[in-house]
Amino acid sequence: MEDVLIALYQVLVPEVLIAISIGSVIGIVFGAIPGLTYSMALALILPFTFVMESVLGISLLLSVYIGGMTGGSVSAILIGVPGTPSSAATVIDGFALAKKGQASIALGTAVIVSTIGGLLSLVIMVILVDFISKFAIRFGPAEIFMLVLFGFSTICGLSEKNLFRSLVAGILGLMLMTIGLDDIEGIQRFTFGNVNMLQGVNLLVAMIGLFAIPHILEVFHKKMNNEENIAYDVGIVKTKLPGWDILKKYSGLMLRCTGLGTVIGSIPGSGGPIAAFLAYAHAKNSEKDPKEKAKYGHGHLGGVIAPETANNAVTGGAMVPLLSLGIPGDPATAIILGGFLIHGLIPGPMLFIENAPIIYSVYFAIFISYIAVFVFQVFSIKYLVKILNIKPEHLAVAIFIMVVVGAFTLRNSFFDVYVMLIMGLVGYFFNRIQLPVTPIVLGMVLGETLESNYRTAMFLSGGSYKIFFSSIACVLFFSLILLTIGLQIQKRIQDVKIQKLRKANG
Repeated sequence: MEDVLIALYQVLVPEVLIAISIGSVIGIVFGAIPGLTYSMALALILPFTFVMESVLGISLLLSVYIGGMTGGSVSAILIGVPGTPSSAATVIDGFALAKKGQASIALGTAVIVSTIGGLLSLVIMVILVDFISKFAIRFGPAEIFMLVLFGFSTICGLSEKNLFRSLVAGILGLMLMTIGLDDIEGIQRFTFGNVNMLQGVNLLVAMIGLFAIPHILEVFHKKMNNEENIAYDVGIVKTKLPGWDILKKYSGLMLRCTGLGTVIGSIPGSGGPIAAFLAYAHAKNSEKDPKEKAKYGHGHLGGVIAPETANNAVTGGAMVPLLSLGIPGDPATAIILGGFLIHGLIPGPMLFIENAPIIYSVYFAIFISYIAVFVFQVFSIKYLVKILNIKPEHLAVAIFIMVVVGAFTLRNSFFDVYVMLIMGLVGYFFNRIQLPVTPIVLGMVLGETLESNYRTAMFLSGGSYKIFFSSIACVLFFSLILLTIGLQIQKRIQDVKIQKLRKANG
């Protein structure tokens, strides 16, 4: 109890509260602007923490991390461009809701479920930190490969019209991630003698191109053909949070997605994008009402609630291996780990024994950060939705400038700008032939993790595939993969039969 009181006293001092407030705003801004990731914000902030007290510096880093994870939904909903990879799944229904004039409720829902998911994951982390850490450490390359392959199987659920097209798009995403230097053997792959290709295709660059450029081209295509560019009706511009009836209706989904996000976050090498896509697929596949299920992809609130709850729940889960094992799960937590080490704090079992107040201060800092992010976003929604009042062609120009600058600043490379434009043209062409682009993003998100863990597992087993069935976790995920694909195929067969019966009956 004494350690808890010491930690509370350390966090509630004005300096730390101000740092959390500033970090939350920085995280939201960097998360909301496509190309400016919260990992970049953490890297920029880290040097400033050198001269700070340990609790002050770590609290600042944590608030940037949480603000960035939450802020990605802003651009995803308002302009259809994910601010972070974790918000890519939110675009599917969030942007569709914005086009229907429901941007305010979509943003409000994203804000409140992000806070709920994050805080619930914090509670789970505090209560089950020992259990989850022991569970996560058992995941070797084979288990992570099967987990990610299960995530890839959700591609089947992302396209209602054509399973084959969805799989083709997903495989294209996997192929794109093989370009560049092989991380394991260091050989060149698909570079065609071009030095610039050695750096590979950056996920965020490709994602910006796939989502932003097609929208810009569509706007100017209509403008050149004298077609009317309809400005989205934002309705009454005010902060609109979901009512208790909506929260009650989706309470079960939020709890399940929180658990999913926390578990995924606790497994090193996974992260927010995987959790978000798995949660979205779960929400869609678990919907029992056929009419409601048909709305997914066209503006369903559940399509915002599921990914936003899950990707924010990842923050609590990601802190488990970081604090208990000293293992970062993604680039952002790796930077936070650097912050700990700079202040002479070595995450691991001994940290809980020797510096218990630090652990409790981390818990309090995360809690206060979520409250700060919630307050800032709630009060800014009524200003954010006004973006949709701008003429589409003017907004398209602003988006284009923003994404070009964002793509360049990621690695200070004009090559990334060219890649973004090429991916944008590919996305525009795919939209024209009705081939989904979301599976491409999912394939790119999962590709690197899928390949590296597969090759590592095969190396450890001496080339034997038995390693992928050597544990209960592997067998469980393999069963889920077969079940997911089987259910989707069964559904497609039933849909075809229903269509034939309708045609036969006139």
